[in-house]
Amino acid sequence: MSYAYLFKYIIIGDTEPRRGVSQLQGPGGHKGCLPACPVSAGVEFGARMIGIDNKQIKLQIWDTAGQESFRSITRSYYRGAAGALLVYDITRRETFNHLTSWLEDARQHSSSNMVIMLIGNKSDLESRRDVRKEEGEAFAREHGLVFMETSAKTAANVEEAFIDTAKEIYRKIQQGLFDVSNEANGIKIGPQQPAGTVPGSATRHSAPGSGDGSGCC
Repeated sequence: MSYAYLFKYIIIGDTEPRRGVSQLQGPGGHKGCLPACPVSAGVEFGARMIGIDNKQIKLQIWDTAGQESFRSITRSYYRGAAGALLVYDITRRETFNHLTSWLEDARQHSSSNMVIMLIGNKSDLESRRDVRKEEGEAFAREHGLVFMETSAKTAANVEEAFIDTAKEIYRKIQQGLFDVSNEANGIKIGPQQPAGTVPGSATRHSAPGSGDGSGCC
């Protein structure tokens, strides 16, 4: 399927709060349009299509699968990411307390223009809430992040999290903040674009250990 742009995402955060978020990539909470497939130690890959401003956008989603033991390896996946979903569990205070460490990693190893969405997952477990929504909002404001609470179980706001992050990336493209001719920024011009649309010649960006980057998707 043709697309105007490809945006690379990475999902980060402690193991448990992220479970399910990367799999619920389809509209209405259905499983991803394309199946996830293992790429290398501690990393999974999936992809889906969305529409923004009458343009088809392909999202290429890399999930480090919460494997903290592989954290030094998966830091390499920050490079070349246009967006990141930083996830914590609203029922587990320690996952919220670890956000600063994850954010430092992301900003140290990624582009300064990478869009980061802070996600408080498990919003369906309100009775077990340990982190107030206002705390998540305050953390996001302090660090310049987009914020949303989601439920991977009910799919509430999961679709919106992927789309809103893409909209912010697209807005930055329109403002000229991303050099779309440089795939190191996590953005690739789609195959239907006329030759010469973007200065320079772009090549497919591949993550470490993933061959040509096409995987099963």
